[in-house]
Amino acid sequence: MTAPSDTALTLAFWLHMVGTTFWVGGLGVAVLLILPAARRHMDASNYMRFSGTLLKQIQSLGWFSLLLLLGTGMFQMSSNPNYNGFLAINNRWAVAILIKHILFGGVLLLSAYITWGLGPALSRQALVAARKGVENPEAVAELERLQRRESILMKANIGLGAVILGLTALARIS
Repeated sequence: MTAPSDTALTLAFWLHMVGTTFWVGGLGVAVLLILPAARRHMDASNYMRFSGTLLKQIQSLGWFSLLLLLGTGMFQMSSNPNYNGFLAINNRWAVAILIKHILFGGVLLLSAYITWGLGPALSRQALVAARKGVENPEAVAELERLQRRESILMKANIGLGAVILGLTALARIS
């Protein structure tokens, strides 16, 4: 197998950084800045519509970014001189990359649950709460519980992203 060209590797590094910026940055801005501000300044109905739309857009960008990270990361890994083969864990770089990939798998699972499990549950509960309104405080309380869970899980996703970036830094100096 021939080594990839400098141009291909440069493009892979650049795309990997762009994907990371969109994934961690986009999620961070939405979860830590935009949604809390919107919650403070919007009534519950408008907030639900706004957050639903924003999170669908963030999820689309996030899934694209995660796929981009997967492809460019594997390309970069295979061209790294520290890479000695699948599950060859014989140096600090390999340990950092292995842990990074395990955490990335966690990100994928967490993102899948948020997108296809919790998101639809939130949408259904928002409809129930809107239909029953203040006459049914249980419906509103359940909606708030699901929103808190979503916020916690999305912050966990950001935290995993930060740890993955730390492992990337560790691998770079190995």
